[in-house]
Amino acid sequence: MSNTPPQRPAAALVAVQLPGVSDADHEADLAELGRLVTTLGYEVVARVSQKRNTLAAAAVLGEGKLKRLAELTGGTGVVPNAAPVKKDKARARRVAEAEGYAGDDEDEDEGSGAPGDTGVPTRKATMVVVDHEISPSQARNLERATGADVLDRTGVIVEIFHRHAHSREARLEVEIARLKYVAPRLRESGGGADRQRGGIGGKGAGESALELDRRKIRDRIAELREELEVIRKEHDVRRAHRRDARRVALVGYTNAGKSSLMRALTGSEVLVADKLFATLDTTVRALHPEVKPRVLVSDTVGFIKKLPHDLVASFRSTLDEALEASLLLYVADASDPTFRAQLEVTHAVLREIGADAVPSRLLLNKVDRLDEPTRVALAAELPDAIMLSAKDASDVAALRQTIVAFFEAAMVEGELLVPYAKQNLVPEVYEVARVTAEECDTAGRRLKVLAHPAALSRLESMLKR
Repeated sequence: MSNTPPQRPAAALVAVQLPGVSDADHEADLAELGRLVTTLGYEVVARVSQKRNTLAAAAVLGEGKLKRLAELTGGTGVVPNAAPVKKDKARARRVAEAEGYAGDDEDEDEGSGAPGDTGVPTRKATMVVVDHEISPSQARNLERATGADVLDRTGVIVEIFHRHAHSREARLEVEIARLKYVAPRLRESGGGADRQRGGIGGKGAGESALELDRRKIRDRIAELREELEVIRKEHDVRRAHRRDARRVALVGYTNAGKSSLMRALTGSEVLVADKLFATLDTTVRALHPEVKPRVLVSDTVGFIKKLPHDLVASFRSTLDEALEASLLLYVADASDPTFRAQLEVTHAVLREIGADAVPSRLLLNKVDRLDEPTRVALAAELPDAIMLSAKDASDVAALRQTIVAFFEAAMVEGELLVPYAKQNLVPEVYEVARVTAEECDTAGRRLKVLAHPAALSRLESMLKR
């Protein structure tokens, strides 16, 4: 009996290098798309890349590259029923050369493939993945020309989110984004027959099958939003109960090591996997060993370049954890040469929700993968960053002390008198404040505490009622 794992379906990557995108950034985008596709369960067997001023309106690529892609998938390389585009090739080539970008037919000489192209694959690709957001018509034309299924970058990310969401809230959020992605890509079935939907006095052909399907999707999205609102109200109640808690949110690019740090800081069994978007559900745990008052640490969904706007909007609960945190820890993979661009993506998303005003520290994770000269150079470039490895217990202990020191710097001294009739409030005092001294007299229990000003004010108000 063979133990050979089943062969993954094959995929070909497609990317257009647009003006203003450097070769290094273009290569990084393709590499990231490859990791996304691998996370989705495919094996990348080929890549087709082209420099263009814009995506080709019909099928993303120019004619020559489209034929090259079809060779990799077993397609014809021709878009059926596509009207030929008249153009002056000589003029187009002169303009392209002046701008440093090739036109549609730059790739007709197959011996001089564009940067990023791969050689002959061992098997035909059954999936084509485009590193851009493309229109439904472009996707259909690519399918016709290649004979393969087609997904764009947004579709890949939505599908990964759909597979990795576990909590009820995350599943609802992802399903809404997925339906919004699918709706404009629905196609009319053959025959174009209408479905009669007339009521009393109804006239006309009624809704077509396509219109009916889209209306069903709109209705389903409305139902999901109602369910999501109920869950969010429950979460708002839970957040209100911990409003005085000291909260830290780990934020950063996907696969930067946030979940590994979460596990190391809290001792919790958080999923740790070397793949993109392994964590989609917000996890909140107490800093371990515990301090008084407690510090809560939340692990959030990772960000990525070109993250679909619908997913950013949908994951409001995760983003709220960042917005309501007292301290943001920006986690970056220091071993990734593109981590600076990844940090900018994280900052941009958090600016969008107003979380850029929250106090923050930069953590350069995975420094155990760096050589000494690189570490020295990074320390000189980013002197305020905390360099660590989530695998190093001493690094994690130092980070824990940094977190505790941050909160202690904002604490003030106070004295609380808890009347004997309100002794049930003592546990809450211990929960949100550090009790440094305690004595009893005829009036009640007197507690000297260290607490955040807002928490101290709330406790004093509760005891005066």
